[in-house]
Amino acid sequence: MTVTDPETLVGIDDSEETELRRRRWARDRELRAPRPPQALSTADFLTLGNAVCGFLAIYSVTTNMLIPHITGSSSGGGTMRHGAATAVTLLLLGAMCDLFDGLVARKLRASALGAELDNLADLISFGIAPAYFVAVWGIVSPGSNQGLSAFIALTVLLAVVLRLARFSAVKMRPGVFQGMPCPMGALTVIAIVLLDPPFLPGLLAIFGVAYLMVSQVEYPKPQGLLATATLGWIVVSIGCLAAWAAGLPGGDVLMHIGAFAQIALAAMAPLLVIRRKVGQKVGDVRARRAESRGC
Repeated sequence: MTVTDPETLVGIDDSEETELRRRRWARDRELRAPRPPQALSTADFLTLGNAVCGFLAIYSVTTNMLIPHITGSSSGGGTMRHGAATAVTLLLLGAMCDLFDGLVARKLRASALGAELDNLADLISFGIAPAYFVAVWGIVSPGSNQGLSAFIALTVLLAVVLRLARFSAVKMRPGVFQGMPCPMGALTVIAIVLLDPPFLPGLLAIFGVAYLMVSQVEYPKPQGLLATATLGWIVVSIGCLAAWAAGLPGGDVLMHIGAFAQIALAAMAPLLVIRRKVGQKVGDVRARRAESRGC
């Protein structure tokens, strides 16, 4: 009978532990390594989901709002309300995908296509879809001007194009966006249309949103608690829209509350900037008065 030396057993255990550590290190290195350009990561599939939601929103507006209006086959406002609610819900789901693809890309490995896919998906969901929504609103809304609404829709689309191009080319300090983020801008435009304000004031408000997207106003990035609050806001908005589309009691009130809250949220950053500038000017005036009194 052969007796194994305890020191030999210790050596075997150490070698196995070393091998296990080496395998873990190799696996972690493989996970962190960028994928080849042809491969898609988990975050990329979320980005593609964003693009799909944008396309389906356009399809819903076309089939449930534009075509019934042109053919005269609309049965009251139920079809249009359902189409609008479906389109907005899809854009909210697209915004959710846009929120999560960045988080997933930071946690897991990202592909070489990630940034390009994200810009293209955002262009569809938060550029073409809301611009199309505004153009269709100008067609189906009574007392509207199709040419003027098409022009304002074009400004929304161009603002998103410029916003995405600047996001790729200009580096900002961490934690902020320069200009209103495209998802917020798109949802604010949709909120204005859902409220169905008088035509010209509504177009001016939409033009103001387009301006904010290409402005230099700084908006915080949704990270940590802000990202959780954003996700909760999206879920609540989807619930309000579902109640509105189903014609449930209080659905119209919920839709109006959600739309007004979205507009207030979008206006918060520029209002804070105006407040800060006014405060600086007041401080400068007081400082000059104090200096003059001292003299």
